[in-house]
Amino acid sequence: MAEVLLVSALVLLGYVCVQWAGSLYFHDASLVDRYWGGGFALVALMTLLYTGPDTRRDYVLLALSAAWGLRLSVYLTWRNWGRGEDYRYQAMRKRHGDRFPLRSLFSVFILQGALTWFISLPLQTGIAESGTDQLTLLDVVGIAAWCTGFAFESIGDFQLARFKAAPANAGGVMDRGLWRYTRHPNYFGDTLVWWGMYLVAANAPAGIFTVLSPVLMQFLLMRVSGVALLERKLVKTRPDYASYIARTNAFFPWRPKKPA
Repeated sequence: MAEVLLVSALVLLGYVCVQWAGSLYFHDASLVDRYWGGGFALVALMTLLYTGPDTRRDYVLLALSAAWGLRLSVYLTWRNWGRGEDYRYQAMRKRHGDRFPLRSLFSVFILQGALTWFISLPLQTGIAESGTDQLTLLDVVGIAAWCTGFAFESIGDFQLARFKAAPANAGGVMDRGLWRYTRHPNYFGDTLVWWGMYLVAANAPAGIFTVLSPVLMQFLLMRVSGVALLERKLVKTRPDYASYIARTNAFFPWRPKKPA
């Protein structure tokens, strides 16, 4: 297992270094976001090829990670096409000046690779040490959680994209569809996806010990790069966002609160 973890780390290091080189050429560090999902699919595929498929669970984990990762990468590429570098990286570029290219290698790209490696531990463990060939109740629950999360994420992204495409909604707050019940159905769905894959991987002998991976993903989405970061911006740029916060749960879906 240690050998698998080392090989996946080296593969991810090469993966993010190629992205970094691309960011220098295109002057756009946002490339790291577009290839974030694809990194997990790459790790799952590498693990399967390196250890050899043993059970149906190996293919299940590969399929779940590939479907999630490739959908996210394609969606982010489509959404950000032609928009230039994300404001977060522009701020970093302005703050660090000529030092930004080298700093971005470590603080953006290699950091992202390290996070991908750690969060993908359930995939690596579940595929390398897949355990019994028979799918269990835990597999069924995990796949059901993954499907629910994938639906939340995909439908939420589609609804938001359609809302933004209408000129009449410029500067408005999306509070329809899934967004009526949670301010971030995409992040909630993302979390469910990773808890689902963890439950499938937990059938492996050491899979249950990778629980910190979905915990970290949920923490990042709720407290660091997801909800917290985005809402600091939206409160300043969307006049109606404060009232939306008052009536709608931030993360877990629930019926809207009635006005006071």
